[in-house]
Amino acid sequence: MKQTFDPSARIQDYLVFGEFGDVNPSITDSSTFTFMNPTRMKEVFDHEIEGCFLYSRHWNPINKDLARALAWMEDSEAAQVTASGMSAISCVILQLCHSGDEILSSRTIYGGTYALFKNFLPRLGITVKFVNMQDVDEVKKQITSKTRVLYTEAVSNPLLEVADLPELSKLAHGHGMKLVVDNTFSPMSISPIRLGADVVIHSMTKFINGTSDCVAGCICTTSELVHQLTDINEGACMLFGPVLDSYRAASILKNLHSLHIRVKQHSANALYMATELDKLGLRVHYPGLPGHPQHALMKTIMNWDFGFGGMLALDVEEEAKADELMTRMQEEKVGYLAVSLGYFKTLFSAPGHSTSSEIPEAERKRMGLSDGLVRVSVGLDNDIHRSFERIKKALIELKLVSV
Repeated sequence: MKQTFDPSARIQDYLVFGEFGDVNPSITDSSTFTFMNPTRMKEVFDHEIEGCFLYSRHWNPINKDLARALAWMEDSEAAQVTASGMSAISCVILQLCHSGDEILSSRTIYGGTYALFKNFLPRLGITVKFVNMQDVDEVKKQITSKTRVLYTEAVSNPLLEVADLPELSKLAHGHGMKLVVDNTFSPMSISPIRLGADVVIHSMTKFINGTSDCVAGCICTTSELVHQLTDINEGACMLFGPVLDSYRAASILKNLHSLHIRVKQHSANALYMATELDKLGLRVHYPGLPGHPQHALMKTIMNWDFGFGGMLALDVEEEAKADELMTRMQEEKVGYLAVSLGYFKTLFSAPGHSTSSEIPEAERKRMGLSDGLVRVSVGLDNDIHRSFERIKKALIELKLVSV
């Protein structure tokens, strides 16, 4: 059954007015807020009061405006914005888990998340098991009475595996667990809350902001969990202090209103690029290709208007070949040899030696992440055919494909 949810319509209907009726809400350039009497200050310390602000580590008006817009987009009850995607992940996990608890995580996740789970959480007494989230039966076997969280990426970094969120949701809720989903690769294309996720996380640094000029994150979830995260006495977002600067929040809020246009163009360009590279006989990871293992699944859970996403991965098998190809792609002005994604220009990198380098080599091999994998964030090129022809030229000259 095709999904028909339109997150762009939700964003379009979200109206917020500035202090003086501004169409762009006013930026509150203040870390602290005044009270007319001590009693009101005490009340705000005791519990959140809508429209009242205390200190910007907790909330400020523009961060609240952005959080509400993100909640509308993801169809969650509430949201919290943070200073990075990693801070969003860390705060959620540390709010949901205590010493002695366990997490079941997909083995194909962003390298920074893997390092947090593998190297840091055990220091706090939290155990993480890495599993193949594509095999729901295998995931089920790994659940114990201590398992509190199932963690996955909707579309995985960098292998573009698609998680069966409805099935994982049933599994998680059947065992009293929370399903936490990183949706950084697939904003608007997939709406995890509507598919049963309890928490949706984004690195807003990427597609949501779209201009590679800031670092930011967000958490979309229930009002209850947001209140817990921002609790003065024991909230992870409150006590760890991952505050998003108000100027950046205002900038992201403006960019959010063009996200639907950008996602459609990223997706259309990536589908064209993946299709043409596949025709050359190359090994291409892209969920929009009929040969992708989760292509049929993606078609049942995606919001169709927004396509299969702007990310693809090209496997040329050897590190040296990948390095040569990326160098030539930059020389041919296809885009930039750089980490990150979601920028209006095409970005490419070899994740085995960059964004996934935290994952041990043996584990990378088990998951199918070769040293020759090139991750490509396809840009907003108006003429994607021209961009493909430049890549094709480099592939031919490097003898990676035959004419």
